[in-house]
Amino acid sequence: MIKHIVMWKFKEEAEGRTKLQNMELVRDRLYALVPIVPQIKKMEIGFDFGKTPMSYDMMLYTEFETKEDLNIYAVDSEHAKVKKIVAATTEARVVLDYEA
Repeated sequence: MIKHIVMWKFKEEAEGRTKLQNMELVRDRLYALVPIVPQIKKMEIGFDFGKTPMSYDMMLYTEFETKEDLNIYAVDSEHAKVKKIVAATTEARVVLDYEA
């Protein structure tokens, strides 16, 4: 099983929306991918409540059966639309992919 974890720090305001509005938009758009991208086996999204200087604002956890499935998701056209929103509304991103 392939695990794909992404964390973002969102801008306080971007695209005419607040940080929370953009986080909710990205969350909703990502969850909307689950029924249309069959390679996604599991998805969880969480918002940070710790609010420490080290914290990121939002985390995405996804599972895929194979590395190839992760690569298909990475280039999916609907996923690309979400990535555009993320690029415009975030200031930092970290990613971890691993096999378990």
